[in-house]
Amino acid sequence: MDPFRAGQMLSLPTEPSCNNFELEEPVELAEPVASAAGGIDTGPQLESATAGPAPLSTRELESEQSPRSSTPECKVLLTQADALASGGRLREALEVYRQLSERQQLVAEQLEQLVRCLADNVRQGKEAAPTTPEDAGCQAAVREEAGAAPVSEATEMWDGFKCRKCHGFLSDPVSLSCGHTFCKLCLERGRAADRRCALCGVKLSALLVTAGRARGARRAGQQAPPLPPLRVNVVLSGLLGKLFPGPARASQLRHEGNRLYRERQVEAALLKYNEAVRLAPNDHLLYSNRSQIYFTLESHEDALHDAEIACRLRPMGFKESTELPHCSQQGEPAATGDSNPSETKVDGCPDSVNPQAREEEQEGAAMKTGKRQEKKRKHCQTEALDLEAPTKTSKQDVSTDQGSKPDFNIQPASFDASDLECSLCMRLFYEPVTTPCGHTFCLKCLERCLDHNAKCPLCKDGLSQCLASRKYSKNVIMEELIAKFLPEELKERRRLYEEEMEELSNLNKNVPIFVCTMAYPTVPCPLHIFEPCYRLMIRRCIETGTRQFGMCLGDPVKGFAEYGCLLEIRNVQFFADGRSVVDSIGKRRFKVLHQGQRDGYNTADIEYIEDQKVQGEDCAELMGLHNCVYEQASSWFHSLKSSMKNRILNHFGPMPEKDADPQMNPNGPAWCWWTLAVLPLESRAQLPFLAMRSLKDRLNGIRRVLAFISRNQN
Repeated sequence: MDPFRAGQMLSLPTEPSCNNFELEEPVELAEPVASAAGGIDTGPQLESATAGPAPLSTRELESEQSPRSSTPECKVLLTQADALASGGRLREALEVYRQLSERQQLVAEQLEQLVRCLADNVRQGKEAAPTTPEDAGCQAAVREEAGAAPVSEATEMWDGFKCRKCHGFLSDPVSLSCGHTFCKLCLERGRAADRRCALCGVKLSALLVTAGRARGARRAGQQAPPLPPLRVNVVLSGLLGKLFPGPARASQLRHEGNRLYRERQVEAALLKYNEAVRLAPNDHLLYSNRSQIYFTLESHEDALHDAEIACRLRPMGFKESTELPHCSQQGEPAATGDSNPSETKVDGCPDSVNPQAREEEQEGAAMKTGKRQEKKRKHCQTEALDLEAPTKTSKQDVSTDQGSKPDFNIQPASFDASDLECSLCMRLFYEPVTTPCGHTFCLKCLERCLDHNAKCPLCKDGLSQCLASRKYSKNVIMEELIAKFLPEELKERRRLYEEEMEELSNLNKNVPIFVCTMAYPTVPCPLHIFEPCYRLMIRRCIETGTRQFGMCLGDPVKGFAEYGCLLEIRNVQFFADGRSVVDSIGKRRFKVLHQGQRDGYNTADIEYIEDQKVQGEDCAELMGLHNCVYEQASSWFHSLKSSMKNRILNHFGPMPEKDADPQMNPNGPAWCWWTLAVLPLESRAQLPFLAMRSLKDRLNGIRRVLAFISRNQN
């Protein structure tokens, strides 16, 4: 029952068949609605003042005692003009001041807000003027009269725990895969195909449906698969209910009241809101919505009272001013019977407008308005709130009972870290990710579970869409909670993670070993990764930034061979089922000093080996041998059949060129390793060449193998 959408009626229709409206959550309009010249019904126009209603003028109380400004109409117009001026909308503010001047003679005190904003714009430009201590004291006094908690308490709660769509306390929070969290009802109300996240703009259909399935259905001419049901964030919902039982219950009552209002059970909706206000007296949204209920019931003084409280609780808001003009202007007509509130409509918006289209248009415009709203709020200094509370107090308003006022401020000492522990690692959440089924895990913990099974570790719901997209966005509100209320625990958790990453990035101690085949320096080695332990190993190599791991032959006695080659990952292609193809290339040779294991894959402490260089006559002899063996290897390769040569070229690439200095590379010439890789030798026969530290011995061995193969071919 939050702000009405453009084109909707502001009260229940007289006939049941005319019930074509629905109360929605706050929506910011992209463009202002022009005020009707000479008209009093200026409420909807104020909703577009993106900077929102400014604090009421300090002279307003005095002007109320003057006959010239005693009418509700003049009071509302002055409030609207001050609000537009504070929002930087000076052209519109001047128009409203002009309308006010036609009804009464303006005095200097009534133009105080306009002059102040003009002076601030000239003096400070876009910089916001700081609030004075006197202003802060006045605001605190008014908040106390409204039955609200101090500013520091209310701000701390509502800034962190409010839905960014309805601006109320999170009720049944649902975390999308983009990392943002909203009320479940807010998302369900906007789950059409073109609905977007209110913060990042990502389409909900892209967040909730597997893209591959949707594209496949479109190509086949079939209807796209239905959106899966929204699941409440289990951890966050339980935490909010534990820390804020009052506001959490009030949020539920607000949604229940909205439902009753849409069903035209206005009296029942009012009871729900009365209870909600008692539980959460700091929620401006409750007062604003209850004001609309009072307006529907033609209780205009109560409606005005709640609207004023809502404005004071959120001076920089934009919605509450919508209620003030309608509540005030109905005061006299309601008494004389000249107006029927049930027939009031927003100017310029006929009933025939499609409510769905209006909602979509405004929802998209809200994203564009957000940034502009913040900029315009910086143009003016906040006016002091020195207005007394309304003399008429609603009988149902129990929020002024200070004894029942809840404490919204979270004390870090009372925040239990166990409420934010991962159920897999039993440690504080680090990089928390929420699954579509509503469960939250550490990012690394969830990835490890998906290596074994594409199902939620807790409820066993399928998570194949997460595995296919491999796009995990951290839960924003969970990260903010931990950083704000558990800074020391987070610091310790981050330290442990960084130590683990530092240990994994060591390329001498506990180096990950892939036990599979022979690998050689400078030679490509494509790998098909499907085992869970090696999925984890490859992912860690990428996350640490080393992108390197060892490759060794298997050994039935020792586990794996004593010598191996370090591979560097050049590219990884992932498949929807979690498998991957790794494009790697050999870098350095090593000798295994000590074997070990980590999380299911082998590790080793290693030392790197290089060829021993020679000089003098030995160098000249090595050069001659190098040239001779290169020609012999080249002749053998070109003597192969075309089909065989093509297979070798496709897998290993062309034969490298002969090096001008065979000792330039510490691992020897690249063509030697390429030749060893393509020679028809068993892996066990190739392993001794990898362990050799003498280039001369390696060249002699290659020459003998080539001679043996040539004799067999002849």
